[in-house]
Amino acid sequence: MVGPAPALLGPTEIRQLADRLGIRPSKRLGQNFVIDAGTVSRITALAGVRADDVVLEVGPGFGSLTLPLLAAAGRVVAVEVDPALAAQLPRTVADRAPGLAARLEVVTADAARVSELPGEPPTALVANLPYNVAVPVLLHLLATVPSLRRGLVLVQAEVADRMTAAPGSRVYGVPSVKLAWFAAARRAGQVPRSVFWPVPRVDSGLVAFTCREPPDGAARLAAGRPAGGRLADGVRREEVFAVVDAAFAQRRKTLRAALAPWAGSAARAEQLLRGADVDPALRGEALGVADFVRIARAAAAVGGGA
Repeated sequence: MVGPAPALLGPTEIRQLADRLGIRPSKRLGQNFVIDAGTVSRITALAGVRADDVVLEVGPGFGSLTLPLLAAAGRVVAVEVDPALAAQLPRTVADRAPGLAARLEVVTADAARVSELPGEPPTALVANLPYNVAVPVLLHLLATVPSLRRGLVLVQAEVADRMTAAPGSRVYGVPSVKLAWFAAARRAGQVPRSVFWPVPRVDSGLVAFTCREPPDGAARLAAGRPAGGRLADGVRREEVFAVVDAAFAQRRKTLRAALAPWAGSAARAEQLLRGADVDPALRGEALGVADFVRIARAAAAVGGGA
């Protein structure tokens, strides 16, 4: 059941909280807080949060997005690295939405390292991700929280473009391929700079994603994705990602040259590429995630690759 409408936070309330706690946004933590109630309501609506969802929120900060999420979801697990903000969040919810306080679970931790979460497994990720670690945090959570089915994240616009780029695009690269391993992603809108405190020097965008099976039809185990990302034919996610990293380490090189350090030599790289039915003269940006899976499988079959 949808909860009562909470009293959302605006610029004045957030700055008052910051003054009382002695908190100033940290560049090191990538903190740019959303201070516009209309924006967090829009994010919640675009995320399609339902009453049966357990939402994972990363970096809730002062709770501006947490409040509308609590009203829409059955439960919110908020992971906050800043101890002062983590301690304040339950108090803010109790003050502004006392009827929703029981739905909130706060975990004081670095989301890029968290491995276990309390209670029911999260089904959706909705978050304003810190600009400086958005990609590694998202990939880590997709790899370690197999219950996730979909999500909507707010990131730097340039990062959103890279996350959702298709093969052949100028900005297609490592984030594009690795996210495609876990999910189908798309741009879901823009967010103006003016809704943040402090105002960033870059634009922001929303990325929506829907989780899917790993490439090549790998079967999920009962607990979620195959343990360690292993495919049915024995190729692990880590093996595929090693190929991806090597292919984009020097973008302008052909795959034959770019994969030479990974394969042991250019000749060996060409042999593996041809075995995977991939043209050695192509560059990494021409390949989709399934192509990288075939290359890793070819290497695994003959004991090649790093």
